Amino acid sequence: MAVQLTIIGLGQIGASVGMALKDKKDSIRRVGYEKDAAVAKAAESLEVVDEVRSLKDAVRDAGIVLLALPLSEIRETLKQMGPELQENTVVLDTAPVKGAVLGWAKEFLPAGRFYLGLVPAPHPESFTSTESGLNAASPDLFKRTVMIVDAPPGTPREAEQLAFDLVRLLGAKPMLTDLAESDGLMTSVHLLPQLAAAALLDATVGQAGWAEARKLAGRPYAGVTGGLAYYDDVASLRSAILANRINVVNALDMLIASLHGLRGDIQNGDEESVDERLQQAFDSRERWLDERSAAEWLKEGGDQAELPGFGEQVLQTLFGQRIIDRARKKNN
Repeated sequence: MAVQLTIIGLGQIGASVGMALKDKKDSIRRVGYEKDAAVAKAAESLEVVDEVRSLKDAVRDAGIVLLALPLSEIRETLKQMGPELQENTVVLDTAPVKGAVLGWAKEFLPAGRFYLGLVPAPHPESFTSTESGLNAASPDLFKRTVMIVDAPPGTPREAEQLAFDLVRLLGAKPMLTDLAESDGLMTSVHLLPQLAAAALLDATVGQAGWAEARKLAGRPYAGVTGGLAYYDDVASLRSAILANRINVVNALDMLIASLHGLRGDIQNGDEESVDERLQQAFDSRERWLDERSAAEWLKEGGDQAELPGFGEQVLQTLFGQRIIDRARKKNN
């Protein structure tokens, strides 16, 4: 018997989740909502979901709701959908930082509905793509990756296990953290690169020589400033950094210290130190990409087997055996 998974937001992450679960129709019914009507129509035609509904209709019968939305849209979405959720629904989100989302979940989710955060780590094959949204979606986006599961204190073990099982169905390995640790990690690898891009743009656009420099800026400039082009919108980035100020300030301090050190070596004409800094940075990036692609950490703790009876297990977890027995009698 299938459980309803509602995916709110059919961009790269949400659509990739739907695609990855396409062959699980015996256990999962995929319902989608997307505010952009053209994207919703395209997603339905591509069979990203089994059907598209309005927001309230989409969540009303859901056992699991996945918010694959920009951070700037999550609060209002939780507010609108909260009253429609049936008891024991598990609400997940894929925002990069979670502190603010947890506060909104406490504010708008009725008692007996449970929030957990997911932080996906897309497969490295997606790193060089300039596509975005639905066009960037892939059923393999989460294969051979890790995915953080943030379980707030007091989360029922059954809801936590449900999130783990869903992550495994997507081809990823769940990594349990608390929200503070998760937000600290994502500050360094998600927010800081975008702020570095913003700083570079601020230091160059409109400055002396820009009228001519803009004609010559190429791949290095586009690559670094791309941190602001393909990820969070301005409102979401602003919300994320202001809700995570301590981590962000610490990360900026480390970046500033590194730049200051490099600046000093250049000012002093210290060829050896400059060479060492640049070579170390180059080697570090190559090593990270090799490690990310090899993903040897997936072997830690042994392989996690996919659960064959996911749909029935979810129903029992959420609603109890009595609901399943009643459904079986109805179908016989």
